[in-house]
Amino acid sequence: MNTRAQIVQAMRQLSERGLNAGTSGNVSVRTERGLLVSPSAVLPELLTDASIVELDAQGTVLSGGVPTSEWRIHRDVYAEFSAAGAIVHTHSTYATALAVLREDLPAFHYQVAKAGGHLIRCSTFAMFGTQELSAAVIEALGDRTACLMANHGMLAYGASLGNAMSLATEVEVLCRQYLIARGAGSPVILTSEQMDDALDRFSRYGQPEGG
Repeated sequence: MNTRAQIVQAMRQLSERGLNAGTSGNVSVRTERGLLVSPSAVLPELLTDASIVELDAQGTVLSGGVPTSEWRIHRDVYAEFSAAGAIVHTHSTYATALAVLREDLPAFHYQVAKAGGHLIRCSTFAMFGTQELSAAVIEALGDRTACLMANHGMLAYGASLGNAMSLATEVEVLCRQYLIARGAGSPVILTSEQMDDALDRFSRYGQPEGG
């Protein structure tokens, strides 16, 4: 499957999984010339390979139509983080609910470490489609691979589109679990030492043990 088709498939999967609704959210993949990104205001079921927009590293359109209004975030994340090979931005229900509260997702579960730290930060607010929002996302990410976007949604990146999709899905599940737990009581937050241990274990996850 070519990269354009992968982006189309990812956008449809995000809609089917309930992580996006209507034309919300966007997906991109880094390329040698810049990036391929989903277009503005096209329903996932109407997307085709030809719908996907190619931009150069400065954000100039090379082919296709009108890119998502959040193209600046995609361009700037690739410029800032060399490990980013693909980006997924969603308006998923529980991540957005926590982002509306403008709260970080704390270390209530060791899986929070999958984003690279002890918590998943929420950015400051900036209007969609602006350079200010891109800067806010870059700051919130820092040394993490996912962040919440105040009064907006969530963003995750990975080495591949599959990695980014998986992380975005996991962040949404974690936000759901956290909000449910908080509704039932006061979640117990893991210690820094416990989260350091989780980070270390995730760094070796899937590798054979032994010496």
